[in-house]
Amino acid sequence: MATKKMYESFSKSLIDEVHRWRAMKQTGVSLRYMMEFGSRPTQRNLLISAQFLHKELPTRIARRAIELETLPYGLSEKPAVLKVRDWYLDSFRDLTSFPEIRDTNDELEFSQMIKMIKVRHNNVVPMMALGVQQLKKGLDPKIYYEGLDEIQQFLDRFYLSRIGIRMLIGQHVALHDPNPPPDCIGYIHTKMSPVEVARNASEDARAICLREYGSAPDIDIYGDPNFTFPYVPTHLHMMVFELVKNSLRAVQEQFMDSDKVAPPVRIIVADGVEDVTIKACVLLSHIEILKVESFLCPYFCSVTLIGKTCYYQASELH
Repeated sequence: MATKKMYESFSKSLIDEVHRWRAMKQTGVSLRYMMEFGSRPTQRNLLISAQFLHKELPTRIARRAIELETLPYGLSEKPAVLKVRDWYLDSFRDLTSFPEIRDTNDELEFSQMIKMIKVRHNNVVPMMALGVQQLKKGLDPKIYYEGLDEIQQFLDRFYLSRIGIRMLIGQHVALHDPNPPPDCIGYIHTKMSPVEVARNASEDARAICLREYGSAPDIDIYGDPNFTFPYVPTHLHMMVFELVKNSLRAVQEQFMDSDKVAPPVRIIVADGVEDVTIKACVLLSHIEILKVESFLCPYFCSVTLIGKTCYYQASELH
């Protein structure tokens, strides 16, 4: 089946609008600002938030739609990627066709619309993964692996932007909750315990390992259980889960055919003056370490995986 470019599937006026919004400047929003602004979810603040999103989201979404149209090695033409592109264009059209937000009723209607946009994009990650698989099947292996870095760089930018968009939408929608959980401002937990999040994420990762291999190394977690800081628990959970899952897999695959007992994976949560480091390591002997991966969580700033890709940066939700 022939693939259709954007201008063949959508009206010229819509495509012109996409390019116009794409050229507009994005506005970064810090986690600190979101927490301070959201601590007073009055009708006036919700109205201001909706008016901001009404202008901000089309720019972010337009940039992603154009980028999806210009991917290397024919990735843009894969059916799964075209589906994702169409989701972005549909969401862009919904946002730009929504009238000016003037009062509480407009704000509530807008909030329902962006909530539906968030649902529409729920399957973007698996759909993009399918698109990459479709590309891999039809491409010479040498060309595919030569272009892997370029594709990965795009995916890094794309997923980072997606998390920013979903965070902005989710935070606004969550501020409407009349009975928020204790110590929560929208998506942000003001007293999040990284040790508790690491424990929950580690249990989830170990369950996956047990299901996949039939056994799994133990996990030891080190850190101050009373230490807390403001952050988004779901984002930290996602990163720790991947960190621990990869570490468990490395240990399990090394020891699955051995008579030796697999050593435990150690998760170390270290709090500093301005950041938090979470590290996974495995001690094979007194001096030999199988694997070390870690990432930093600077307060209100960023999460950076050391030595591997990270899809979340909170200082400026681009």
